[in-house]
Amino acid sequence: MSEITVVAISVAKPGHEEQLRAALEGIVGPTRKEQGVLQYDLHRDVQEPRRFVFVERWVSEEALAAHAKSAHIQAYRKAVADWIEHAEIRVASKIA
Repeated sequence: MSEITVVAISVAKPGHEEQLRAALEGIVGPTRKEQGVLQYDLHRDVQEPRRFVFVERWVSEEALAAHAKSAHIQAYRKAVADWIEHAEIRVASKIA
Protein backbone atom coordinates (compact mmCIF):
# COMPACT_ATOMS: atom_id res chain seq x y z
CA MET A 1 0.00 0.00 0.00
CA SER A 2 1.44 3.37 -0.97
CA GLU A 3 0.31 6.92 -0.46
CA ILE A 4 -1.89 8.35 -3.20
CA THR A 5 -1.95 11.97 -4.34
CA VAL A 6 -4.92 13.35 -6.25
CA VAL A 7 -5.28 16.57 -8.19
CA ALA A 8 -8.94 17.10 -9.01
CA ILE A 9 -9.93 20.04 -11.21
CA SER A 10 -13.47 21.29 -11.71
CA VAL A 11 -14.31 24.14 -14.07
CA ALA A 12 -17.63 25.85 -13.47
CA LYS A 13 -19.93 26.78 -16.31
CA PRO A 14 -20.12 30.57 -16.68
CA GLY A 15 -22.46 31.99 -14.07
CA HIS A 16 -22.18 28.97 -11.75
CA GLU A 17 -18.85 29.79 -10.12
CA GLU A 18 -20.18 30.69 -6.70
CA GLN A 19 -22.67 27.81 -6.61
CA LEU A 20 -19.86 25.38 -7.38
CA ARG A 21 -17.55 27.02 -4.86
CA ALA A 22 -20.15 26.65 -2.10
CA ALA A 23 -20.74 23.00 -2.99
CA LEU A 24 -17.01 22.27 -3.04
CA GLU A 25 -16.49 24.00 0.29
CA GLY A 26 -19.34 21.91 1.68
CA ILE A 27 -17.52 18.62 1.10
CA VAL A 28 -14.23 19.71 2.69
CA GLY A 29 -15.28 19.22 6.32
CA PRO A 30 -16.87 15.78 5.94
CA THR A 31 -13.99 14.56 3.78
CA ARG A 32 -11.35 15.69 6.26
CA LYS A 33 -13.05 13.42 8.83
CA GLU A 34 -12.79 10.34 6.61
CA GLN A 35 -10.50 7.49 7.50
CA GLY A 36 -7.36 7.54 5.39
CA VAL A 37 -7.32 11.20 4.35
CA LEU A 38 -3.99 12.96 4.89
CA GLN A 39 -4.71 16.21 3.04
CA TYR A 40 -7.78 17.66 1.38
CA ASP A 41 -7.26 21.27 0.33
CA LEU A 42 -9.41 23.32 -2.03
CA HIS A 43 -7.88 26.05 -4.19
CA ARG A 44 -9.18 28.54 -6.74
CA ASP A 45 -7.13 29.33 -9.83
CA VAL A 46 -5.79 32.88 -9.64
CA GLN A 47 -5.94 33.49 -13.39
CA GLU A 48 -9.12 31.51 -14.13
CA PRO A 49 -11.61 31.91 -11.27
CA ARG A 50 -13.99 29.34 -12.77
CA ARG A 51 -11.35 26.66 -12.11
CA PHE A 52 -11.21 24.96 -8.70
CA VAL A 53 -8.45 22.57 -7.71
CA PHE A 54 -8.37 20.00 -4.93
CA VAL A 55 -5.00 18.72 -3.79
CA GLU A 56 -5.56 15.51 -1.88
CA ARG A 57 -3.42 12.91 -0.19
CA TRP A 58 -4.72 9.51 0.87
CA VAL A 59 -3.05 6.64 2.69
CA SER A 60 -4.05 4.19 -0.05
CA GLU A 61 -6.09 3.60 -3.17
CA GLU A 62 -8.63 1.81 -0.98
CA ALA A 63 -9.13 4.94 1.14
CA LEU A 64 -9.61 7.00 -2.02
CA ALA A 65 -12.13 4.45 -3.36
CA ALA A 66 -14.09 4.61 -0.10
CA HIS A 67 -14.13 8.40 -0.38
CA ALA A 68 -15.59 8.20 -3.88
CA LYS A 69 -18.43 6.04 -2.53
CA SER A 70 -19.16 8.23 0.50
CA ALA A 71 -22.65 9.69 0.89
CA HIS A 72 -21.48 13.31 0.82
CA ILE A 73 -19.53 12.81 -2.41
CA GLN A 74 -22.46 11.03 -4.06
CA ALA A 75 -24.79 13.89 -3.04
CA TYR A 76 -22.25 16.48 -4.24
CA ARG A 77 -21.99 14.86 -7.67
CA LYS A 78 -25.75 14.93 -8.14
CA ALA A 79 -26.02 18.54 -6.96
CA VAL A 80 -23.33 19.98 -9.23
CA ALA A 81 -23.85 17.99 -12.42
CA ASP A 82 -25.35 20.95 -14.28
CA TRP A 83 -22.79 23.47 -12.99
CA ILE A 84 -19.59 21.85 -14.22
CA GLU A 85 -18.19 22.51 -17.67
CA HIS A 86 -15.16 20.24 -17.29
CA ALA A 87 -13.71 17.96 -14.62
CA GLU A 88 -10.43 16.10 -14.50
CA ILE A 89 -8.97 13.85 -11.84
CA ARG A 90 -5.33 12.77 -11.79
CA VAL A 91 -4.15 10.10 -9.37
CA ALA A 92 -0.47 9.49 -8.65
CA SER A 93 1.40 7.26 -6.27
CA LYS A 94 4.13 8.73 -4.13
CA ILE A 95 7.56 7.47 -5.12
CA ALA A 96 9.89 9.73 -3.14
